[in-house]
Amino acid sequence: MNRLTKYCLIFLLFFVEMAFSQNASISGKITSEGKPVEFCNVVLSGTTIGTLSDTIGKYHLKNLVAGNYKIVVSTIGFKKQEKKIQLKENEKLIVNFTIQEDDNALNEVVISGTMKEVSKLESAVPVEVYSKAFFKANPTPSLFESLQNINGVRPQINCNICNTGDIHINGLEGPYTMVLIDGMPLVSGLSTVYGLTGIPQSLIDRMEVVKGPASTLYGSEAVGGLINVITKNPRFVPKFTADVFSSNWGDVNTDLGYQFKASEKAYSLLGVNYFNYQNPIDNNKDGFTDVTLQHRISAFNKWNFERKSNKQFSVAGRYFYEDRWGGQMNYTKQFRGTDSIYGESIYTKRWELFGIYELPFTEKISFQFSTNGHNQNSYYGTTPFFADQFIAFGQLTWNKSLGKNDLLVGASYRYTRYEDNTPATILGASKIRLPGLFIQDEISINPQHKLLLGMRYDYNSIHGNVLTPRLNYKITSYNKKDVVRFSLGNGYRVANVFTEDHAALTGARTVEFTENLKPETSWNGNINFVKKINFENNSFLGLDATVFYTYFSNRIIPDYTTDTNKIIYANLDGYAVSQGISLSSDWVWANGLKFITGVTFMDVSITENGIKQQQLLTEKFSGNWSVSYYVQALGVTVDYTGNIYGPMKLPLLENDTRAPYSPFYSLQNIQLTKTLRAGFEIYGGVKNLLDYTPPANSISRASDPFGKNPNITGEFDTAYTFAPNQGIRGFLGVRYKFR
Repeated sequence: MNRLTKYCLIFLLFFVEMAFSQNASISGKITSEGKPVEFCNVVLSGTTIGTLSDTIGKYHLKNLVAGNYKIVVSTIGFKKQEKKIQLKENEKLIVNFTIQEDDNALNEVVISGTMKEVSKLESAVPVEVYSKAFFKANPTPSLFESLQNINGVRPQINCNICNTGDIHINGLEGPYTMVLIDGMPLVSGLSTVYGLTGIPQSLIDRMEVVKGPASTLYGSEAVGGLINVITKNPRFVPKFTADVFSSNWGDVNTDLGYQFKASEKAYSLLGVNYFNYQNPIDNNKDGFTDVTLQHRISAFNKWNFERKSNKQFSVAGRYFYEDRWGGQMNYTKQFRGTDSIYGESIYTKRWELFGIYELPFTEKISFQFSTNGHNQNSYYGTTPFFADQFIAFGQLTWNKSLGKNDLLVGASYRYTRYEDNTPATILGASKIRLPGLFIQDEISINPQHKLLLGMRYDYNSIHGNVLTPRLNYKITSYNKKDVVRFSLGNGYRVANVFTEDHAALTGARTVEFTENLKPETSWNGNINFVKKINFENNSFLGLDATVFYTYFSNRIIPDYTTDTNKIIYANLDGYAVSQGISLSSDWVWANGLKFITGVTFMDVSITENGIKQQQLLTEKFSGNWSVSYYVQALGVTVDYTGNIYGPMKLPLLENDTRAPYSPFYSLQNIQLTKTLRAGFEIYGGVKNLLDYTPPANSISRASDPFGKNPNITGEFDTAYTFAPNQGIRGFLGVRYKFR
């Protein structure tokens, strides 16, 4: 551990000991039907202050400062209860609670996995929900990095130099994952690689992950799954929030949120994210920056309008700008696009506007819309890539309950205009019109059985008719502790190599197309089992297991091996399969210890001419964990997070001396969080505790990227990458919340 990292930890522990003096307290007793409720969670909402009731139902929160608080009492098997209180200086306040049993305790989270709000228990589609607290356990400067602790989801670094990447779900690459913001498909196409950063973390309320095809509801690109980022409701957030942290590498990330009431019926939330890293480091001594230098700013504004009918109306917008570069250590902007000093420089400008308006009818009819523009000005060495994309999307839905049938009918229209300086648009800008119709019927056969049937029809102006069916079936036990879900669906996707595959633009390999690429199609099936177990001491265990299988035809896979000097793109003359099993557990002990674990075993293969091969850059095994414990004596929360990945097959050049497979590796982090006074919180710790980084020779021919020295063999190549180059580092941050 380096010296600065040690100082960060010493400074954090010093703050823990020297925390502000606080004298007020809250105490009371929790009962149900006259009997005490032991090991009940008692927390002050918006803080990390909390405790558990003892064996006779009593609790005590001490060393508090004066202020307005909301006390939240919750435990498995009982309905959550909240009380707002005003605490005066040095006051010893007594607040008692009488809570009621909850026969439907698994109904706690509201989600939108079927394009309408239902409880997690009632959803026929298996959806994983992650709250903002989950991501605070390992703070990151971008959405891309924050997903690393979700089981079966892996942020894949695609380039050693500019550090761009995409999100893999169950081994399927980023283009098969649709990223939504408030249910709107905003991150796609050109933004697949560069659009996953700059979403302010302070605006995220929760994140939903659906593994498997969702094309019936969301159309093309939702083949492998979807990630829905749900932003906060402006009405129910603090007036001002700030979250700033930095590491000893010199990077600074700032998230600011400001809420204001524009009128009696209009609430607005403004969020700004600013990230700056301008400190070139080359710890592996290959002559190139280990981490891309970045300067970005993102501004987000969301408006919610209250209507007399209580129908929805919200509008949001975001602007994003980023300047990033990576390359040889002596690179400066004057060498941009030249063959003197190698560098990869990307300027990104992006805007988004989206919203929902529920029409003023007695029926539930809603109109959703989104539009965005994305401009990229970049050089990869001497290779320029200039691209511009515009997408407009509108969707009208009608939700109607008819007895046991819950119908959702919709019509959508998507227009995409794309132009770049590659052969992809040599004849002019590509314009794709995609009108679509879909219908979904959720049939409640009885309280234990539910069937969901869906069908979508799209007309692609280039590829013609597309039909994508979907079937889901859910069985719930009588005590609602066990749930089994069966899913089957069809996927469809039109690929754009230059916007989705960074390898096509970087390195010395020549890109070659052997045919006009056809759309990819897939069939996916999975079985999901969820079990909840309550123990007598009020501990809780949740188990989740999924078996998945996806079969692809017309799969488009970059071929690095037929000719090691080329990347050959063609539709697969054969088939590809992604199959495996995913296991997750969620432990909550009565003493406050929380333990989330997950493992995924998978086999992602390509079969062509009767020969089966493992897909490149895809692990057969991955695991993750998150351990959290609140040390009541110190008022400190300890979070220990990490993941482990099995070997991946890596792309090699001819006569390459680099290893053909990556090793097992693990990225682990620890964090301590302390609430100092009402609204203030300090946190810090160490990332990448094991100091793991990829091999120093990951960049082939790093000493001569332009091939000017005939005495050096091999080709310049940056595609051999599977893990971040950033080693161990200390970090320290502060959060502030004003209500």
